Amino acid sequence: MQSLRNFCSAAMACALTCGAHAADAVLLPKDRRASAPVTLNTLRSFPEVASKAAWERRAADIREQVLVSCGLWPMPEKTPLNAKIFGRIERDGYSVEKVYFQSYPGFYVAGNLYRPMGKKGPFPGILNPHGHWAKGRLEDVKDGSAVARCINFAKQGMVALSWDMIGYNDTQFATAPGEPGYRTHRHFANDPTNQLWHISQMGLQTWNSVRALDFLASLPDVDPKRLACTGESGGGTQTFMLGAIDDRMAAQAPIVMVSHSMQGGCSCENVAGLRVDYSNMEISAAAAPRPQLLVAATGDWTKSILTVEGPAVASVYKLLGAEDRMKFVRFDFNHNYNQTSREAVYAWFGRWLLHAPDPDALKEVPYTKEPDADLRVFPDGKLPPDAATEEQLTAHLIRSATNDLWSHKPTNPVLLAQYRKEMLPAWRRSLQIDSTERRLLVEPGKITKLPDCTITILAIGRDGRGDRIPAVLITPRHDPLRTMAILVHPDGKSAYLDESGAPKGLARQLIEKETAVLLLDTFLTGELADETAAKARNYFTNFFTGYNRTDVQERVQDIVTACSFAQAHSKGRRVILCGSGRAGLWTLLAAPAADAVVADCAQLDSANDRELLARDLFAPGLRKLGAFEGTAAIAATNPLLVHNTGEKFTTTFLSDVYARNRVPEKFRQETAALDEAAVADWIAELRFR
Repeated sequence: MQSLRNFCSAAMACALTCGAHAADAVLLPKDRRASAPVTLNTLRSFPEVASKAAWERRAADIREQVLVSCGLWPMPEKTPLNAKIFGRIERDGYSVEKVYFQSYPGFYVAGNLYRPMGKKGPFPGILNPHGHWAKGRLEDVKDGSAVARCINFAKQGMVALSWDMIGYNDTQFATAPGEPGYRTHRHFANDPTNQLWHISQMGLQTWNSVRALDFLASLPDVDPKRLACTGESGGGTQTFMLGAIDDRMAAQAPIVMVSHSMQGGCSCENVAGLRVDYSNMEISAAAAPRPQLLVAATGDWTKSILTVEGPAVASVYKLLGAEDRMKFVRFDFNHNYNQTSREAVYAWFGRWLLHAPDPDALKEVPYTKEPDADLRVFPDGKLPPDAATEEQLTAHLIRSATNDLWSHKPTNPVLLAQYRKEMLPAWRRSLQIDSTERRLLVEPGKITKLPDCTITILAIGRDGRGDRIPAVLITPRHDPLRTMAILVHPDGKSAYLDESGAPKGLARQLIEKETAVLLLDTFLTGELADETAAKARNYFTNFFTGYNRTDVQERVQDIVTACSFAQAHSKGRRVILCGSGRAGLWTLLAAPAADAVVADCAQLDSANDRELLARDLFAPGLRKLGAFEGTAAIAATNPLLVHNTGEKFTTTFLSDVYARNRVPEKFRQETAALDEAAVADWIAELRFR
């Protein structure tokens, strides 16, 4: 399992042993992670990126985060689109048709297709997601009109597709038919348990965008090498999200949405995990070096684009030697995609897609919008009879995630390697494990020598992360340097120390068995406990999980950080995680960072989604990971002892993985709770294996 250990400790240098480097960075005097939660309106900064290689690594991280957060890792099966194009209307220089296709079986995406007439193809293809207008793709007002730009794109020699956001016009899940779309489209995936499966409205709309690109690329009159996307507001979000994950995009123009001061205020723009470490600026920059135009307005949250967002994104293009492929402009209007903004996009796409000799000459020509009834795909509101309900689509997504896990069960060494390759990014992104090249910082404190051991007070953290983890390292007098046990308890390190600070209970028994022990206070436990801060961390309001780590995500990171310290301090010593009470479940989630795990399973009903919403267990994407079994299986075939499982903690997947990989003896399950003596014996035995 050395590869997993290398992953978790890569590029983390231990300041306790780094000598001169220790002065470069120091731990903060207080853990800052429990400060006021980040919101969609918290000002964001752009990271300093030193090199092209550094940005390429970060861009890959952003791509992974988008895919995992949106429930698209692994990428779903691209089922037949079953597209239908009909109702052609011919006008001067262009035609408009009705279209629908299925992004998932039974989920219909509907819109309009605008094509050039009197010109020879193949043509560039332009996706046109819309913003939160009352009528969505059918809106035609001074401040914004998808119809206007689609007609003009077609007359200029491009095929343009506009389609509905969820709940607008001709799509499913509208809660109040006949109401403006922005009032009806925020309905899908609002049950908190959806987050456990990475099921979200943003995820569904991002997948719809991928499938819309599939549809556009499949048309015989479209050049698949000249595909682009442009949209405003919420459609701007869809534009740069698609650009971050789909390399087929040849150009993009997100309008009035790339901001350092507001990240999007709708459930179609927010999803658990996405912006914990990244902002819209970085997600937009992930498309580099493909041509990109940012259009901003003085009257909304993009007003600082000339001094903040634009130069930040442009710095990435400069690193990549593609400065001419990035442009940012601002116009003196309120939130919009009006004619002035549209004409900036016409010129940009004219340059990069049409290769026009004078792209600035591409101006908007007068147009006439067809009546809504002639553009509606399902004007009577009746979708095809196989259209899925919200419940049916949700069940399909859960069933697909479950099937993915079981169909990729690592039942031999080759499949285990493949499983790790696929699941490690999902584990890292769902649990928000720090994967950057970040120094591990250690601040040593008081040292006490007892007759049989040495006790060192420590604080551990990571450079630039604001964490400060109180810890105690206890080393036996006769230390064979073979194993170190990290003991994790819901009450923190005090559970294993007596009033004098000497080891007691399991810690004492391990010292007597010549096993070093590391105790720690994970996030909001022990010395870090803060009831006021805990109350402010409401997971299910204000898109909390889109911008902040949950308690268990922070605690798993603390455990991974402790593993990195243990490995660096002991120079390769075997690291064993041991969790008591509900902390045993946290150690299972940190299993890929250790060499062995002992986990108290607290008799949890691990298949009950409602139980996984508990404050000390909730982590978005946990069920899509396979919960505790799927995560622990990443570390198979390391020794694993799970006890106190009761009757409802499932282990079928895990036990089968160990059996099929011919190491059943390395997996042990006990229905009842083991006493500390039995746990200490099991850990001590690992020294001789």
